Amino acid sequence: MSDHILVERRGPVQIVRMNRPEKKNAITRAMYARMAAALREGDADPAIRCQVIFGLPGVFSSGNDIADFLAHGTGGERGTESVDFLMALARSEKPLLSGVDGIAVGIGVTINLHCDLTFATPRTVFRAPFLDLGLLPEAGSTLTGPRIMGHQQAFGLFVLGEGFSAEQAKAAGLIYAVVGEDELEEKTLSAAQALAAKPPQALKIARDLMRPDREELVKRIRIESDHIGERLQSAEAKAAFNAFLDRKRS
Repeated sequence: MSDHILVERRGPVQIVRMNRPEKKNAITRAMYARMAAALREGDADPAIRCQVIFGLPGVFSSGNDIADFLAHGTGGERGTESVDFLMALARSEKPLLSGVDGIAVGIGVTINLHCDLTFATPRTVFRAPFLDLGLLPEAGSTLTGPRIMGHQQAFGLFVLGEGFSAEQAKAAGLIYAVVGEDELEEKTLSAAQALAAKPPQALKIARDLMRPDREELVKRIRIESDHIGERLQSAEAKAAFNAFLDRKRS
């Protein structure tokens, strides 16, 4: 399971890579736990100046692992791993970047709202079909989405469930730049190295001033999580999940 999250360091930059190609980087509880630990370790290590999240060629993440999610959600045992990961994102102390290629669904979208810079390829499509599953947007996106993109763009992405192309995502402010598939990692890591070379205390102050209040964001994540926990027990969410799994089986 540890191979599903790869962590490496390139000088002052730590890279966290989702590596579950057979499931299109659907994220399990174990994967959330490893990513949360990696982000916290990077924050605690003074030698690390910047952190980067990558997926794989053609797939950033297809979202939560549905079977894993259902097994521990509707059965009454709700693990804390996903929320721990979201808290690690919300409380991150170092600049956080992402490089996105191809499929970006659910948490594969909302991760990027916590990033200071996101690079994406032209073939990337961002989708957040939370309501189609009878759930709600997560990761604090009901707070950060409207602030970053404006109400209507955020509503279209997270409530209407409209897919955003990379160019639409850039125009909406969800991502920083659109780059070719063959240069995604190079461009992302180049920006990470440039940030890592800046005076660290000045960088921290500037970043903190530009980001949402951490405790406000943490509070919103908890509120969303409580609602999602309730929604998982609802008839409409159970029906939506069963229909989704039936389509996957057929």
